[in-house]
Amino acid sequence: MPLNTIINCLLTLALLTSCTEDRQRTAKPDRLPDYELEFDGLATTWDEGIPLGNAILGALVWQNDGKLRFSLDRSDLWDLRPMENLNFLDFDFKWVHDQWKNETYKNVQDKYDAPYDNSPAPSKIPGGAIEFDISALGEIKNVKLNLATATCTVEWKNGTILKTFVHATEPIGWYQFENLATPIHPTIVPPPYFDAKESTEVDPVSGQDLRRLGYKEGTVLYKDNSITYDQTGWDEFKFQVYTKWENRLDSLVGSWSISSRKTNDETVTPATEIVEDSFLKDFGDTMETHLSWWYRFWNRSSVSIPDTILQNQWYMEMYKLGSAARQGAAPISLQSVWTADNGKLPPWKGDFHHDLNTQLSYWPTYSGNHLDLEQGFIDWLIEYKPTFKKFTRQFYGTNGLNVPGVTTLTGEPMGGWIQYSFGPTVGAWLGQHLYWHWRYSMDRDFLKEEAYPWIKEVAVHFNELSVLGDDGKRKLPLSSSPEIHNNSREAWFGEMTNFDLSLVRWTYLHAAELALELGLKEEALKWKNDLKAWPDYAVDDSGLMFSPNLPYQESHRHFSHLMAIHPLGLIDPSNGEEDMEIIQKTIENLEAIGSSQWTGYSFSWLGNIKARALDGEGAAEALKDFATSFVLPNSFHVNGDQSGTGKSNFTYRPFTLEGNFAFAAGIQEMLIQSHTSVVKIFPAIPENWKNVGFDQLRTEGAFLVSAQMKSGEVQKVEIKSLKGGTLKVQNPFTDSFESSAKHQKEGNILTFETEVDDNITLIKK
Repeated sequence: MPLNTIINCLLTLALLTSCTEDRQRTAKPDRLPDYELEFDGLATTWDEGIPLGNAILGALVWQNDGKLRFSLDRSDLWDLRPMENLNFLDFDFKWVHDQWKNETYKNVQDKYDAPYDNSPAPSKIPGGAIEFDISALGEIKNVKLNLATATCTVEWKNGTILKTFVHATEPIGWYQFENLATPIHPTIVPPPYFDAKESTEVDPVSGQDLRRLGYKEGTVLYKDNSITYDQTGWDEFKFQVYTKWENRLDSLVGSWSISSRKTNDETVTPATEIVEDSFLKDFGDTMETHLSWWYRFWNRSSVSIPDTILQNQWYMEMYKLGSAARQGAAPISLQSVWTADNGKLPPWKGDFHHDLNTQLSYWPTYSGNHLDLEQGFIDWLIEYKPTFKKFTRQFYGTNGLNVPGVTTLTGEPMGGWIQYSFGPTVGAWLGQHLYWHWRYSMDRDFLKEEAYPWIKEVAVHFNELSVLGDDGKRKLPLSSSPEIHNNSREAWFGEMTNFDLSLVRWTYLHAAELALELGLKEEALKWKNDLKAWPDYAVDDSGLMFSPNLPYQESHRHFSHLMAIHPLGLIDPSNGEEDMEIIQKTIENLEAIGSSQWTGYSFSWLGNIKARALDGEGAAEALKDFATSFVLPNSFHVNGDQSGTGKSNFTYRPFTLEGNFAFAAGIQEMLIQSHTSVVKIFPAIPENWKNVGFDQLRTEGAFLVSAQMKSGEVQKVEIKSLKGGTLKVQNPFTDSFESSAKHQKEGNILTFETEVDDNITLIKK
C-alpha cells in the first residue's frame, strides 16, 4: 500500500477518534492545529534542513550540490577519548584557588581552558549522509513537514513525490519515492573523517575539521540494492550505516539505520540486521505504530493563542521535543540528533552543557505534560551519579555531589572555562529537575530514592566546601556567575555571586522541604539551620547584582544573576511587595542596559522571567523577538540575530536547541503557573488576548488543567487529579461560577480536597 494512502487512512481514523473525544469534551481547542512547515524548495544548508528524529536517530532533509541529502545522526555517536589534561590529583580546586589568589591564573587557563578549544575530542560526531541524484526530476513544487505525522514530503512538478520519516519508536528511517518516470537510487556519503590533507582549524564554535580526529578511512560496500558503511573511531568505537531499497514499478521504497558499538565486547544489533528485519514486516503496520506514537504525543497537551507566530513556534518546539527526547535515549545535547553536516565537528563539540543548555531544554516537559520524555534526562543523571560523585571527590575533595558543567555522553568532565565547566553549584541546578519530577509526578518512591538523596548530597557538598567569610556568613572559596568575564581570572569571585547563592539557598530550602515530606524532622531542621548561615542576595537600587561588588551594568547573554527569580522562584510576586519591587527594578535595569550582547536563548529566558513577573505583554514581546529574529526558517535556534534589526550584536549562526525549548516553556508560563503551590490560570497573558485556551497542561501536585477564555473572560476550567491531594486554585473568574466539587474559598483562593482520578469542572455562570 502506498505511503500516502496509509497516512490518509490513519489520519481519517485519528480524525474520527478526535471528533468522538470532542463531542465528549466540548469547548476545548483542537489538539493540533492544521499546521505544516512548507517551503517552495529544499534548503541548501544543513542547518536549515527539515528535522526528523526519535532521540536515537535523526535526519535533516536538504539539498547539497544539486542532490537530495539526508544528513544522518545517532545520539550516541561520540568520540569518548579522555581529555588528557584533567589531572585532579595534582590540579584540584585548591590548586585553582591558589593560582587565583596568587594571581598566576594563566596556569589554570593553560591547564584546563585551552585544551578544550584545541583538542578535537571528546566530541559528538556525525554519522554520514544518504544522497539521491534528483537532476532528472526537474523543478520542485514544494517541501513540507507535517507535524501531526512527523513526515517530510517533497513534491516535484513532474508528479514525483518523496515521503520520508524517522520511526517514532524504532531505530530506523524510511523513504519512499512515488511516480518515478526514471529509476533513482541512493548513495552513502561518509563524513570526511579521512583525507590526506592536514587541518589546523580549532574554533570550537564554528567547529573543528573532522580530519583532526585522525580516523582511518571507513569502508563503503555497494550491492545491488543495499549499501553498508562501516567506520572505526577512537579506540574500539565503531559505527555502521546501512540502507536497503526495493524498486516497485514506478516507485522506490527503502529504509536506513545506524548502529554503534563502544567496545568490541559490547553486543549490539547491527544496522544491517535492523534494516533487513524491517523489510520482513508489513509496511502498513510499521507506519501505523509511528503515527500512533505521534497521535498520542499530540494528545498530551495543546495551546490555542491568538498570536499565530507564537502559536506556530510553540508547536514547532514541541515537535522538536518529541523528536529529540525519549526515555532510554541519550539526553538532549546541544544539537541532539541533528549534528552538523559540514565537514566539521558540531558547535561546542555537540556536548552536554549544564550551565544552562540541558536545563533549559527540559523546561517545557513539566507543565507541557511530557514527563515521559523528561524521564530520559532524569535516568541519565541517576545512571552517572557515581561518575559525578567521583569527580566531586577528586576535584573538590568533598563527600557530597556536584556535576561537571560540561560533560561527555557518559558524564565525564571535558574541561573548558572551568568557572562553569567545573562550577561548584552545577549539581544544584540539575537537582531542580529531580525536584520538579517529584512535584509534577508526585511519585513518592522517586522522592525517597532519588530526589531527596540527590539534593541532600548537594547540600553536603556545600557544607564541606564552604568557608566562613569575614561577615560571619558561609561562602564558597570561589564563586562564579556564568558566563560573566568569560574565562578570565575575574570570572572567579571572592564573594558569593547571586547565581551561586541562589542555588545554594534553593538546595537547603528544598532539602528541608523534602526531608519534612518524608518525615525526617531532624534532617529538615538541620537543613533549615544550615540555610541561616548563608548571606542574603546582593541587591542595589537597580535590583539584583552579579555579586556584592558588581552590579549589572553591561549587557550579557546569560541571566545568571536572575536565577532567584526564574527558574528557582525564590524571589516571587507571591512573597509580597518587597520581592515584586526587586523583580521590577531588576527587569527595568536589564532592559535599560540593552540586548546588544544577548543571544537567542536570552529572549526565550526573558519571556519566562516576564511571565513570572506577571507581565503578559512583556513576555509575548520577548518571545516574539526570539521567534522572528533568532531562528532559521526550519525553526532552529542559531544564537545570533538573523533579522538585521539590531536586536543583538551577535549575528553568527551556531545551532543549539536550548533557546527553542525555553521558548515553549515561556508560552506555558504565560498560560499556567503552579510553582507557589497555587495554580494560577492565565497569569501572564497580554490584555488583547481575548480568546485563548489550553488543554491538559500539568501542574505541581500532578493535576491536569484545561481552560478556555472567550471575549476576555474565563468560561470553563477542567481539572483532573492524577494522584489526589489538596488542590489550590486562584479564582480565574471575574463573576460567579459553578463547581462540580466541594471547595473552601478564602479570599480568591479555592481549595479542593481530591482523590485519585477526581475530575473537577468550573463553569462561568
